[in-house]
Amino acid sequence: MKKKNIYLFCSAGMSTSLLVNKMRMQAEKYDVPVNIEAFPESLAAEKGVDADLVLLGPQIAWMLDDIKKLLPNKTVEVIDSLLYGKVDGLGVLKAAVAIIKSKTTN
Repeated sequence: MKKKNIYLFCSAGMSTSLLVNKMRMQAEKYDVPVNIEAFPESLAAEKGVDADLVLLGPQIAWMLDDIKKLLPNKTVEVIDSLLYGKVDGLGVLKAAVAIIKSKTTN
Protein backbone atom coordinates (compact mmCIF):
# COMPACT_ATOMS: atom_id res chain seq x y z
CA MET A 1 0.00 0.00 0.00
CA LYS A 2 1.28 3.44 -0.97
CA LYS A 3 1.73 5.79 1.97
CA LYS A 4 -1.59 7.51 2.71
CA ASN A 5 -2.15 10.99 4.12
CA ILE A 6 -4.58 11.16 7.03
CA TYR A 7 -5.25 14.77 8.00
CA LEU A 8 -7.12 15.71 11.16
CA PHE A 9 -8.79 19.07 11.49
CA CYS A 10 -10.13 20.67 14.66
CA SER A 11 -10.73 24.09 16.14
CA ALA A 12 -7.70 24.67 18.37
CA GLY A 13 -5.46 21.70 17.83
CA MET A 14 -4.29 20.73 21.30
CA SER A 15 -6.21 17.50 21.87
CA THR A 16 -5.95 16.61 18.20
CA SER A 17 -2.16 16.99 18.29
CA LEU A 18 -2.06 14.54 21.19
CA LEU A 19 -4.24 12.12 19.21
CA VAL A 20 -2.02 12.50 16.13
CA ASN A 21 1.07 11.63 18.19
CA LYS A 22 -0.62 8.50 19.54
CA MET A 23 -1.80 7.52 16.06
CA ARG A 24 1.73 7.97 14.69
CA MET A 25 3.16 5.77 17.46
CA GLN A 26 0.65 3.01 16.64
CA ALA A 27 1.26 3.34 12.89
CA GLU A 28 4.98 2.95 13.49
CA LYS A 29 4.47 0.02 15.86
CA TYR A 30 2.28 -1.85 13.37
CA ASP A 31 4.16 -0.65 10.27
CA VAL A 32 1.13 1.10 8.75
CA PRO A 33 2.21 3.28 5.79
CA VAL A 34 0.52 6.55 6.71
CA ASN A 35 1.42 10.18 7.17
CA ILE A 36 -0.72 11.73 9.90
CA GLU A 37 -0.98 15.50 10.41
CA ALA A 38 -3.19 17.88 12.37
CA PHE A 39 -4.34 21.31 11.24
CA PRO A 40 -6.83 23.97 12.34
CA GLU A 41 -10.09 23.76 10.39
CA SER A 42 -9.30 27.14 8.79
CA LEU A 43 -6.70 25.31 6.65
CA ALA A 44 -9.08 22.56 5.46
CA ALA A 45 -9.41 23.89 1.89
CA GLU A 46 -5.65 24.42 1.54
CA LYS A 47 -4.32 21.27 3.23
CA GLY A 48 -7.20 18.88 2.62
CA VAL A 49 -6.47 18.60 -1.10
CA ASP A 50 -3.39 16.49 -0.27
CA ALA A 51 -5.24 14.15 2.08
CA ASP A 52 -6.39 10.61 1.32
CA LEU A 53 -8.69 10.90 4.33
CA VAL A 54 -9.90 14.00 6.17
CA LEU A 55 -10.94 13.47 9.79
CA LEU A 56 -12.74 16.13 11.79
CA GLY A 57 -12.60 16.45 15.55
CA PRO A 58 -16.04 15.91 17.14
CA GLN A 59 -16.08 19.56 18.28
CA ILE A 60 -16.36 20.67 14.64
CA ALA A 61 -18.73 17.92 13.46
CA TRP A 62 -21.18 20.70 12.59
CA MET A 63 -18.78 21.74 9.80
CA LEU A 64 -18.91 18.34 8.06
CA ASP A 65 -21.14 19.44 5.15
CA ASP A 66 -19.16 22.64 4.58
CA ILE A 67 -15.84 20.81 4.51
CA LYS A 68 -17.26 18.14 2.19
CA LYS A 69 -18.22 20.98 -0.18
CA LEU A 70 -14.70 22.46 0.08
CA LEU A 71 -13.18 19.05 -0.70
CA PRO A 72 -15.67 17.36 -3.05
CA ASN A 73 -13.29 14.59 -4.15
CA LYS A 74 -12.14 13.67 -0.64
CA THR A 75 -13.46 11.33 2.00
CA VAL A 76 -14.39 13.43 5.04
CA GLU A 77 -15.47 11.80 8.30
CA VAL A 78 -15.97 12.87 11.91
CA ILE A 79 -13.81 11.07 14.48
CA ASP A 80 -15.84 8.90 16.86
CA SER A 81 -16.28 11.04 19.98
CA LEU A 82 -15.60 8.13 22.37
CA LEU A 83 -12.30 7.30 20.66
CA TYR A 84 -11.45 11.00 20.51
CA GLY A 85 -12.28 11.53 24.17
CA LYS A 86 -10.08 8.62 25.21
CA VAL A 87 -7.32 9.83 22.83
CA ASP A 88 -7.36 6.27 21.45
CA GLY A 89 -4.68 6.47 18.78
CA LEU A 90 -5.00 2.81 17.80
CA GLY A 91 -8.80 2.95 17.60
CA VAL A 92 -8.82 6.05 15.41
CA LEU A 93 -6.00 4.67 13.24
CA LYS A 94 -7.87 1.37 12.73
CA ALA A 95 -11.04 3.24 11.79
CA ALA A 96 -9.11 5.49 9.40
CA VAL A 97 -7.37 2.57 7.68
CA ALA A 98 -10.72 0.74 7.34
CA ILE A 99 -12.26 3.83 5.69
CA ILE A 100 -9.31 4.19 3.28
CA LYS A 101 -9.45 0.48 2.38
CA SER A 102 -13.20 0.62 1.79
CA LYS A 103 -12.74 3.58 -0.57
CA THR A 104 -9.88 2.02 -2.55
CA THR A 105 -11.56 -1.35 -3.08
CA ASN A 106 -14.75 0.17 -4.49
